[in-house]
Amino acid sequence: MTKRHVSLPTGAESGLRAFISEVDERLSGPEETCDVVEDVLIDLYGDRQAYERWQSGESVSAATRVRLQGYDPCNSTLESEYYAEKDEEKFERSKHLQWLWRQFDATPMADNIEFALRFRQMLANHLFEDAGDNLRIFKGVTFSYGHNISVGDSTVIHDDVHLDDRGKLTIGDRVSISDDAHIYSHDHDVTDQTDVTNFHTIIEDDARVTYDSMIRAGVKIGENSIVAAKSVAQRDVPAHHIAAGTPAKSIAVKPDWEDVAKPVGEGADNREDRMIPYELPDDLDPFDEFERERSADEQ
Repeated sequence: MTKRHVSLPTGAESGLRAFISEVDERLSGPEETCDVVEDVLIDLYGDRQAYERWQSGESVSAATRVRLQGYDPCNSTLESEYYAEKDEEKFERSKHLQWLWRQFDATPMADNIEFALRFRQMLANHLFEDAGDNLRIFKGVTFSYGHNISVGDSTVIHDDVHLDDRGKLTIGDRVSISDDAHIYSHDHDVTDQTDVTNFHTIIEDDARVTYDSMIRAGVKIGENSIVAAKSVAQRDVPAHHIAAGTPAKSIAVKPDWEDVAKPVGEGADNREDRMIPYELPDDLDPFDEFERERSADEQ
């Protein structure tokens, strides 16, 4: 055991409980999520007086106006908003919740671990497709949408992890994901970069995805396995194995698991079975951000 219990002073504890409970109740109620997020951010950033002066018609500088408008998620765009195949109905609410998550993480309060972990658990309960109990999600964790993520109980996700759920991402119970890890659920075609394929990426129970590693879209990290630091998993990692390198290969079975684990060898490539097809709406007007017109015939 490497951790000990820590508690806040009584006054601080009651204050954070009251705040989290209030935000939770408002997000669960009939109010528009956009309005709740704007209201919470105005107070978190201590801008209530300036906001009310602006709303009453007083003149404010252009910079102040932009800042005050920025609390309203309807006045913002996220990178995932430009994804052509996204579910517009689900994205509307997840964008607002994701905006609150990101802006909360930019406040000094996000460094108060006892407060921030509970606040993010509450947000995850509203944002994720399924959020288990006792989650510990640290600062700077980002998502594509959030609504295609399922996480089991007692999972820990450390600082600056990116969870791409452009496809679908399932993370099991008691999983540990270390700082700066990147877990993807979409790939780009090597010839046509604008051609995106979505996958279901799976991290099974008790797996560990360690520091600065990357999991490719559609890969399954098996139960109780480890992806070593700075490794890139491009194929499935069998249960109870330790995979390392780029591309990551199984280098050992965890001690005491030899009798139930497969022999050490190259992991299977089952990504094709986890592809998630999609169709773009007929009335969509997509664009190519690169505007490339390259072909081998022109060389």
